Amino acid sequence: MSTWKIDPSHSHAQFSVRHMMITNVRGDFPQLSGTVELDEVDVTKSKVEATLATASIDTRDAKRDTHLKSADFFDAEKHPSITFRSTSIKKAGEGELSVTGDLSMHGVTKSVVLKVEGPTPPGKTPWGGIKRGASATTKVSRKEFGLEWNAALETGGVLVGDEIKITLELELDPG
Repeated sequence: MSTWKIDPSHSHAQFSVRHMMITNVRGDFPQLSGTVELDEVDVTKSKVEATLATASIDTRDAKRDTHLKSADFFDAEKHPSITFRSTSIKKAGEGELSVTGDLSMHGVTKSVVLKVEGPTPPGKTPWGGIKRGASATTKVSRKEFGLEWNAALETGGVLVGDEIKITLELELDPG
């Protein structure tokens, strides 16, 4: 079993959600950390843990970020972290995994499945270090996590969609 730590300066935790029924708004959580306990012989015995700092949310709009940190959405003061802990890992094809785990957000924990590409084989950096990478995607219902604030639109529909698409791009360091 080898331990790999998420390199926050080269990793991204991003999300997108439908806005006004016409486009997607994207954002990320730049403050992230975590570890992968990787079993090289049997990857299904590996474990993943990750944490995002809720208050680090960045949608490139300070007013929207302030609203997202408020009690209407993430309530970052009361719920400072979003966490993921794997509960099972299955092979899902060549170089692909299905990682099931507990996602805790806004005081609610739900089981989610991440579709994972990787981890890549170790690669040597120009500075003599070793890195690995992985990409993961999933979709969740924000309402299932108690993130229910919304506003009806005059033309029908709602301001904020329910389905959140999550994308993780992880660069891992030995640790």
